[in-house]
Amino acid sequence: MVLPEILLIDDNVIRAQQVETVLKFLEYDLTAVGSGECQSILQDPSGFNAVFVGATEKQASLLRSITEKSPELPVVLLVEKDHQALSTSIEQMVTRVLEWPTVYPILTEELNNLIQPRVPAKRNQSHKGLAGCSKAIQKTRELIDQVAKSDATVLILGESGTGKEVVAQALHRASLRKDKPFVPVNCGAIPGELLESELFGHEKGAFTGALTSRQGRFEMAEGGTLFLDEIGDMPMPMQVKLLRVLQERCFERVGSNKTIQCDVRIVAATHRQLEQEINEKRFREDLFYRLNVFPIEVPALRERAEDIPYLVNDLIGRMLAANRGSVRLSRQAIAVLMQHHWPGNVRELSNLIERLAIIFPDKLVDAGDLPEKFQGYEVPAEAGIDWQEAEMQPSETPARPAAGFAKPVPPAPGATVHLPEQGLDLKEYLTDLENELIRQALEECNGVVAHAAKLLNMRRTTLVEKLRKSDTA
Repeated sequence: MVLPEILLIDDNVIRAQQVETVLKFLEYDLTAVGSGECQSILQDPSGFNAVFVGATEKQASLLRSITEKSPELPVVLLVEKDHQALSTSIEQMVTRVLEWPTVYPILTEELNNLIQPRVPAKRNQSHKGLAGCSKAIQKTRELIDQVAKSDATVLILGESGTGKEVVAQALHRASLRKDKPFVPVNCGAIPGELLESELFGHEKGAFTGALTSRQGRFEMAEGGTLFLDEIGDMPMPMQVKLLRVLQERCFERVGSNKTIQCDVRIVAATHRQLEQEINEKRFREDLFYRLNVFPIEVPALRERAEDIPYLVNDLIGRMLAANRGSVRLSRQAIAVLMQHHWPGNVRELSNLIERLAIIFPDKLVDAGDLPEKFQGYEVPAEAGIDWQEAEMQPSETPARPAAGFAKPVPPAPGATVHLPEQGLDLKEYLTDLENELIRQALEECNGVVAHAAKLLNMRRTTLVEKLRKSDTA
């Protein structure tokens, strides 16, 4: 998973060091610069999840530059506790105003509210809706890119709710037909006796109730893509007629003998096992081979649980764009969702997010707020020390302790942290505490790095890198 990345712009060196130390300890990627060094970075700030802005020259023009280039990017303004009232123009350009020094509960709540996992920037715009970075979804994107530019018929396979229509739409957007219509038809939702008229159209008087002539979906999709969803539910008589259209590229409206030529790309989808349907005489084998030119298997959500943070953000973004409300999920809530089996796949997740947005509008949902069926899962503890009673105070100590500077011993995990009267080197203190927790984890796991990383709720590669740095320090 790509770590959240924050850009910090602050000319207050002491505060910048404090923010950098704390956020890196909480395992955020941070780029810290002064106002004189940020211009090149601000040419394209979209690679960041949030921007923290402190004391800078020309603060208003800097904030205006950020909001103009990336209006959706959250901006947090860092201020002193006894700061002067902000102007209305400044308040309108920032997402949050955060007093510094702050305390752990406030900081983590702000981060949970603001920081969203970042999808790699190189993602193709045609892949909209295919959120995630798992190998399974990357393979799906690769298959879409491989076949998009051709006119080959594509058969999309996968369980119900996996997003087969999303794949079909991505395929259309990436194709040379993207400026022409994308026309979906659910073959399982239309009665068999009406499906022929729905696909091919009809003439006036062709049957009872046909008061006017009507175009079918093939004519509507001319030059574009016709998406035949749930093709496995199509009645056998219609399968014969569809096969002829695929072979001859022509059809007749119901009640007409006039042949209409068509230039349509066919993309079909089904949740059924078509080979089994063929064995049971419910699907034509010749149609299957005509459709199965280029199959794309859409993975089930349980096979790509690591994509759930991305999917949640994508679904919330869609709700916001459609003015259907919003909701925020804590990291613990996301971790619980990643343990669920998801028999309804992405559709089930989408319904859950919509339900939470109704129950907790614009609020932060924690693991305990999830529906009852999610309460049996383990809720992971946040990595790091318990800062509940400890305020992050500024330190005026030098980068290295002077002679006679008392180096505090890191407390046992969970113990209350007290700031010594003589002060401390916060960065060194946190490093020592981190090393001690790592040592205890390795001891608990008999030196197995993978198990120790799990105990510390971090990636194995992150722990290996920390061990390497501690060995070379």
